[in-house]
Amino acid sequence: MTSTETAGQQPGNSSASAFNQAANDRDAAPQFVLPLVARIEKSDPPARTDALETAARAVLALLSDERSAGDGEWAAAVRDWQDARIRKVVRRARGAEWRRAGELPGITVTGARAEVRVFPPVPLDGWPKELARLQVSGTELDDPEPPVPPAADRPVLWLNPGLEMSAGKEMAQAGHAAQLAWWELSDAERSAWRAAGFPLSVRSAAAAEWETLIHSGLPVVHDAGFTEIAPGSCTVVADHPALRSAVPPTS
Repeated sequence: MTSTETAGQQPGNSSASAFNQAANDRDAAPQFVLPLVARIEKSDPPARTDALETAARAVLALLSDERSAGDGEWAAAVRDWQDARIRKVVRRARGAEWRRAGELPGITVTGARAEVRVFPPVPLDGWPKELARLQVSGTELDDPEPPVPPAADRPVLWLNPGLEMSAGKEMAQAGHAAQLAWWELSDAERSAWRAAGFPLSVRSAAAAEWETLIHSGLPVVHDAGFTEIAPGSCTVVADHPALRSAVPPTS
């Protein structure tokens, strides 16, 4: 399970296109990565959609944590990470590996059955040994049954129905989309989302609706092209109700 992706948009800077591939100061900055570790027990793996949603909420948990803001102990690392390209790497762990990962500073987020632990950003070549040794490939996830349609008032991260991605890559992409939505929300909207426990759904968009979604004015993730798919591919649209209401109607 692997994904190393980049995001390029800074909070409050919508004019700087998210995931813009043009060379800029972000490429010259020291590169950091946000590690996410999914618990994938061999005999009892989580459902795919559950893992995607849990990974997205884990990213939001770190962004909203007081340790990531102001003079918090993770704040400098988070700033350095956001000043460069926004990379996320998803690895998998089970048994003793998962227990060792849980001893490092971070936040564990649980879903219906999925568990994902997110850690403060680290230099691209400076992973803690407990995480560096974890596998980054070899595990796939499936949904035993098709996910139910999301509630109309619930944030939805819509996956591109025309792309085939591994579970790890989709987890990173869902995290990117959640982050873009977070950046676009007001302080009050962020507080409300956090207080509710960051409810969200991850679903594959209907093929007939995808073009409408990517041109809707909602945040769109454009892949950097480091793994699996072509650079610039649109992977996820972040459809948060508060952002949906801010999109001007089409004529």
